[in-house]
Amino acid sequence: MRRMFTLLLSLFICASASAAQYRAALVADMDTGRVLYQENANELNYPASLTKIMTALVALKYGNLQDEIVVTENCKITESGAQVYGFKPGDVITLDQALNVLLIYSANDVGLIIAEHIAGDVDSFSAMMNEEAKALGATNTNFCNPHGLTQDEHYTTAYDLYLIFNEVIQYERFREIIQLTSYTSVYKDAQGNQKTIEIRNTNQYF
Repeated sequence: MRRMFTLLLSLFICASASAAQYRAALVADMDTGRVLYQENANELNYPASLTKIMTALVALKYGNLQDEIVVTENCKITESGAQVYGFKPGDVITLDQALNVLLIYSANDVGLIIAEHIAGDVDSFSAMMNEEAKALGATNTNFCNPHGLTQDEHYTTAYDLYLIFNEVIQYERFREIIQLTSYTSVYKDAQGNQKTIEIRNTNQYF
């Protein structure tokens, strides 16, 4: 199992504007820690949706997967073209459902839902993310949000992402979720009606 993650998931790319290019990369054997390849591994870059790896780590460390979350008006993404799931205020989901939608569908609005549930607001959650990063030795990282939409002071490096990933991969639930090609579940809306989550993984490596 661990060897599979070494081969498939230890490559971290901080993408440039063109999906066909990259600015930095690191490939490491996660069994031994040996770096197999690196290019600009300590260069600062926007992490984009790789931010969600740290969001998941904080949620798994400080949350309970069975916690019920009531979605609020604060959990909206207004940026044009941003990937969202579209949960509505009053919807009731579990933290486990939120993590599945966050990691499988890369839903930016769910990052806000998780942040508010764990820490009360985005700023407090971002502080938790940064505290965890520093504790792991990811000292060239600064998170401003839980989803990765661009902000000037939101940055990391390929090496720091390696450190963060190497920590979150210790959680069995994280390993289970990121292997899924699709996910289906049921939650309740504000009126108590059952609604179905039905998504496919947006990870093009699959």
